[in-house]
Amino acid sequence: MTKMKLVLVGNGMAGIRTIEELLKLDPELYDITVFGAEPHPNYNRILLSPVLAGEQTMDEIVLNSWDWYRDNGITLHAGRKVSQVDRVRRIVRAEDGTEAPYDRLLLCTGSNPFMLPVPGKDLQGVLAYRDIADTEAMIAAASSHRKAVVIGGGLLGLEAANGLMRRGMEVTVVHVAPWLMERQLDDVAGRLLQQSLEERGLRFRIGAQTQELLGGADGRVRAIRFKDGTEQDTDLVVMAVGIRPNTALAESMRLQVERGIVVNDTMQTVTDPRIYSVGECAAHRGIAYGLVAPLFEQAKVAANHLAQMGIGRYQGSLTSTKLKVTGIDLFSAGQFMGGEGTEEIVMSDPFGGVYKRLVIKDDKLVGACLYGDTVDGSWYFKLLRDGRSVADIRDKLMFGESNIGDVGHEGHNKAAAMPDDAEVCGCNGVRKGTICKAIKDKGLFTLEEVRKHTKASSSCGSCTGLVEQLLMFTAGGDYSATPKLKAMCGCTDLGHQAVRDAINQHKLLTIADVYARLNWSTPNGCASCRPAINYYLISSWPKEAKDDPQSRFINERSHANIQKDGTYSVIPRMWGGETTASELRRIADAVDKYQIPTVKVTGGQRIDLLGVKKEDLANVWKDIGMPSGHAYAKALRTVKTCVGSEWCRMGTQDSTQMGKDLERAMWRMYAPHKVKFAVSGCPRNCAEAGIKDVGIIGVDSGWEMYIAGNGGIKTEVAHFFTKLRTAAEVLEYTGAFCQLYREEGWYLERTVHFVARVGLDYVKKRILEDAAGRQALWEKLQFSLDGEPDPWFEHDKAALDQRQFARLEAA
Repeated sequence: MTKMKLVLVGNGMAGIRTIEELLKLDPELYDITVFGAEPHPNYNRILLSPVLAGEQTMDEIVLNSWDWYRDNGITLHAGRKVSQVDRVRRIVRAEDGTEAPYDRLLLCTGSNPFMLPVPGKDLQGVLAYRDIADTEAMIAAASSHRKAVVIGGGLLGLEAANGLMRRGMEVTVVHVAPWLMERQLDDVAGRLLQQSLEERGLRFRIGAQTQELLGGADGRVRAIRFKDGTEQDTDLVVMAVGIRPNTALAESMRLQVERGIVVNDTMQTVTDPRIYSVGECAAHRGIAYGLVAPLFEQAKVAANHLAQMGIGRYQGSLTSTKLKVTGIDLFSAGQFMGGEGTEEIVMSDPFGGVYKRLVIKDDKLVGACLYGDTVDGSWYFKLLRDGRSVADIRDKLMFGESNIGDVGHEGHNKAAAMPDDAEVCGCNGVRKGTICKAIKDKGLFTLEEVRKHTKASSSCGSCTGLVEQLLMFTAGGDYSATPKLKAMCGCTDLGHQAVRDAINQHKLLTIADVYARLNWSTPNGCASCRPAINYYLISSWPKEAKDDPQSRFINERSHANIQKDGTYSVIPRMWGGETTASELRRIADAVDKYQIPTVKVTGGQRIDLLGVKKEDLANVWKDIGMPSGHAYAKALRTVKTCVGSEWCRMGTQDSTQMGKDLERAMWRMYAPHKVKFAVSGCPRNCAEAGIKDVGIIGVDSGWEMYIAGNGGIKTEVAHFFTKLRTAAEVLEYTGAFCQLYREEGWYLERTVHFVARVGLDYVKKRILEDAAGRQALWEKLQFSLDGEPDPWFEHDKAALDQRQFARLEAA
């Protein structure tokens, strides 16, 4: 059977998404040819902003590689702009003469940037901001020039301004409207945004109208003149004043064009049913959409009809905008400006950087505008879309989903409490149940794997934090559970001990070695076995086996604790709970600089900075200048101390110094699970040493050592282990016990469960009764920890992937 021929004009996100959806439905129906005007494979245009800012590379924003086209049998003509379509003979022709016949044609020509029709717009150094070529030109200009003007205070203009500023330029944003982003924000939120951006170094001329661009003798722009007669010097002008549907080809084909290529509910052009159109160039019911989510909805419908299923209909989209502007969270949906017959509920906290405006009409939420705190944006949008009455929750509506009894997460993790049909990724229409099922069924473990299999978080990136939470609780499982005497996971019949024994016996040094030697059923393992095997390798063969950061949970990869709203907490390590004025000043400065909303002293005597944006993590680490020491990993978390004999009149031993010595000796120690120490200076035990993995209590004759306590969900009192005379003995015995646990504990098994499994007598025999063995264990631990990098300061050595901290912006 001869395949039909499908030609796609336009190699952008909307067109290629249509092809992806079509291939899912029927990969054998068409011979597919793609024409792209740019000399690149399909890439994420939304992520040009981080590329401009130097946070990502061009290669990192490619969505479909050259290999993808080849593997799917698609002929790609990159760098060839289509100039003519013969609808009678059904032939597509490019400017260079390349031709392709079609049975079905998909027009996805996108949009063109609008250039102000002012004198001087053709001068050298005057650019639009739309594609890779524009981005590369801006990067080149920033390397050799100092001043830039961006015309347009919408999302694209602000991202261009931020990127150029990050490249070292002095940037002024010129915006004719009374406030920034007037299409997405009301006046209060727009002015809050301007204030925040001014604090970061951007300059603004609000309400200014451009009259002309002035050039120098070299033909390059040198200044911009405004209608009030003032001028401003500049070396670069970027116009980001909007886009227009690219309909020139459609018009030459005599297709009906009104605000875009006119299409019906099946995304077929009303002029020629063989021709479909999707994306920014298409006008459906008089609307041409510029956001990602509607374009992908259109793509699904078009693919459905191209696959000859003929059941889908596009009814239009109710859109919301959730995005980041240079790290500031924004959300708007519906009639957020209000209007006749509406009521408004407003909360404004300019000092805290939070503003919320909810618009209600006839007891229904019809609009929302959020600045700074957008965690409930998806919930508000659901209320708006469903048209549910909010009369019964009106008094709690402003305070978000967590305060509504019938729909809230009641204090639990927000992602875990969401229903399976809740939408997580608005751009791609991906629901929680779909993501969790893919994580479980396919053994997904990283954000990139989830993006690949579900498309969630692959477009604008605003749902990234939520997807990472889903990974955390779905892939991570119950961290407090004791591994049972059963198979490690569904990939093998072997248990934890058998796998660990094989690693030691055969000196296996990589995860791939383990899978190959032990005949794993899945070549890449799963979310249960990969982190366990990675730990067994590095603990069994220190300095030889290489740690694989991608086989760790999200907290360990980011070296910060993910919170329910997708932000993170940073906990700098303070030795034994002791700090200095200098450290406190640096912490306070970082809190102010990065607008960290909450500072909390934890139960373990640490300072927790809650609400840090992921893209700020690296800079927060740098500014604080204090070690992390794997404080978020399966490792030594903290050493809690009382003030001891140095200050306390009841103290018998210097517990603070003992705690600092223990922490400095073992702060880089990875373990099967988190480990907590405590040191009390007298039997009054103010540091609660009796419920820690290792507890040390000062007595008149020296120290008492307790092991395998647990202060978690089920409190377990620690076992008395031995009496010790000197601080050196405390270090040796504690280190030996930890190393025994590291070598023989199962992954995710706390010390309380480890000791219960092997028996307290066994542990005493290995440590108390075997002096040589105890010393050997202590020496092996010191060997393992020597040179172990702190990821806060030794990024490369710690194999810290800094790309994860790049900002993902919406278009």
